[in-house]
Amino acid sequence: MLLRFSFAVLLTLFSIAANADKSRVCINFYEKLPNVPLALCEQAQLQHSGGRSVQGKPILMREIQPPAPRLRVLVVAAMHGDEFSSASVALHWLQLAQANPEHTHWRFIPMLNPDGLLRRPARRMNAHGVDLNRNFPTPNWQTETKHYWEKLTHKDPRRWPGKAPLSEPESKFLFDQMAAFEPDVIVSIHAPYGVLDFDGPVLPPSKLGRLYLDQVGVFPGSLGNYGGIHNATPVVTVELPNALRTPSATEMHKMWGDLRRWMNQTLVAHQ
Repeated sequence: MLLRFSFAVLLTLFSIAANADKSRVCINFYEKLPNVPLALCEQAQLQHSGGRSVQGKPILMREIQPPAPRLRVLVVAAMHGDEFSSASVALHWLQLAQANPEHTHWRFIPMLNPDGLLRRPARRMNAHGVDLNRNFPTPNWQTETKHYWEKLTHKDPRRWPGKAPLSEPESKFLFDQMAAFEPDVIVSIHAPYGVLDFDGPVLPPSKLGRLYLDQVGVFPGSLGNYGGIHNATPVVTVELPNALRTPSATEMHKMWGDLRRWMNQTLVAHQ
């Protein structure tokens, strides 16, 4: 009897500790994110991925895997720490994927750049001052990123590509995730340009909700360039119209529905 009682107490303590850890993970950042109540973050059940930022913060992840999935989709947000709405939309979409994953194995990374996001004030770059979306190993990285940064951005510190490709733990983490997970499509959520961009070998979606396709160009060291062009993995880049406010719940649902429809028509139907 005493043994059963002690075991029950131990299970209760483990449950309390797990719930406290879940709340602590969310409390660290949810107040910075627009339209993200604590309950939404807790329900996401984010887990430590094993990856860490420059400052040692855990990079959180959630995997949703139904039986016999036909697609693998990697969703990444807050690559730029001051694009709060991107992380919010990722969490709302994660909730929709939890409710109905269909035939898709989802891997969500809602906050790739926790150092930039949690900094006061938040900033685009990571703790080393590197723009993570210029740090991926595209061909001729050294010469092309140098020209881009010096001649086209006039050494804008917000767009510094770093000293070498994959010099940053956050970009290296995402690179490793892509290699291990082998996604059929990558969805990269950004803000605030209000367009839909695309890189890759298949027909792009024409729109997601009110965001219409406007392929803005290819940048050296970007995820779209590396993933979509040189790795032949379709990269859907969602540029939300505002970095500080999410679209309405209705609009987020429409965007999600359009994304799923495009995946079914373009990727699943041609398997």
